[in-house]
Amino acid sequence: MCGRARCTLSPAQAARAFGFVTTSADAGGGGGDGPAVPTLDHDRFRPSYNVSPGAYLPVGAVRAHPAGGGDGGGRADGEGPVIQCMQWGLVPSFSGRTQKPDHFRMFNARSESVKEKASFRRLISKNRCLVAVEGFYEWKKDGSKRQPFYIHFQDHRPFVFAALYDTWTNSDGEMIHTFTILTTRASTYVKWLHDRMPVILGNVDAVNAWINDASVNLEEITAPYEGSDLVWYPVTLALGKTSFDGPECIKEVHMGPIEKHISKFFTKKSTAYNQSGKPDMSTEVAETHASRAAKVEYGESVENQPEGVKQPGEGVKDEAVTLEPHLFGKPWSIKLEDNMTLTDATIGKQDDLEDTEVKGEMKVANSGWSSSRPTKREKVAIAASNGQTSLLSFFSRK
Repeated sequence: MCGRARCTLSPAQAARAFGFVTTSADAGGGGGDGPAVPTLDHDRFRPSYNVSPGAYLPVGAVRAHPAGGGDGGGRADGEGPVIQCMQWGLVPSFSGRTQKPDHFRMFNARSESVKEKASFRRLISKNRCLVAVEGFYEWKKDGSKRQPFYIHFQDHRPFVFAALYDTWTNSDGEMIHTFTILTTRASTYVKWLHDRMPVILGNVDAVNAWINDASVNLEEITAPYEGSDLVWYPVTLALGKTSFDGPECIKEVHMGPIEKHISKFFTKKSTAYNQSGKPDMSTEVAETHASRAAKVEYGESVENQPEGVKQPGEGVKDEAVTLEPHLFGKPWSIKLEDNMTLTDATIGKQDDLEDTEVKGEMKVANSGWSSSRPTKREKVAIAASNGQTSLLSFFSRK
């Protein structure tokens, strides 16, 4: 179980969750204005939607009342129910006085091995307690990402967790009461989210058995809560910051698109081409349609795509595509060694010449690698192609 919870309960709400008597209940008022049992250190409690280890929470226990009573009613001495605000994260009583407490070290205790740990085993018989919260958070792992979920009862009644408490004296002589929440394996309903969950005491009998019956079967009382009235939904990632607090913590958020591995959006090289070696456009179209369907399924609007990017399947036909030379932009040109430039326009005109012999002679004359000098007939042909006239042109024909 991750160490985050929501607790904004008043002392009266906590008392009712624990099954303790409230003041107005004795007067027949019904709702209850306050607990009829002592409340201790309530001034340390800070209602929060994002409680983490180290914070104070209302804890219910049956223990000796300190002299002077407390903040509430009830007996001033003897043993009985009490609501005391304790720090979440157990610090064993045998810890050194100068030791700096680490509340994250033991904020949970596995119920399956609680009898084997010295820090917990000695607390089972006399130091059982109850912790009340309105809900708790759990993180679902998805690869390298973790999505928090808020879990609560469908009717919004508080959870009551089984817990153990201890008392430690620090270097200033101050007695610090701390507790740890017992955990168990996840129930059928929440095992998809996490493999552990708190030990939820789902009814009054379970609550009374945990704090009053020393002979209770530990394995039975710490079994997973299998009720179908648990509700959960995703909440903001900002919950990961302990400083983030307020009603926004429990506001439901819409899950973003689930990222798929990039290789799934591309076909293998062996299937991306047909037998002729040309690109298979039908496969590409199928892939783009599939990726678009995936985006719609996970709520990603196509309006959020980068500008200038065509949507999958847009303007694509399921037919063979040929690439013409003019698709590549500007007309190309080749510059030869004799500074004569041939463009695609002049090449087109040359192709129209009927005299193939003259055309072949021109190619030889204009090639930089020719080893023989042009003849008189070749010079006449070159001059004619450049639109020049010479004396020899009048005698070129026999």
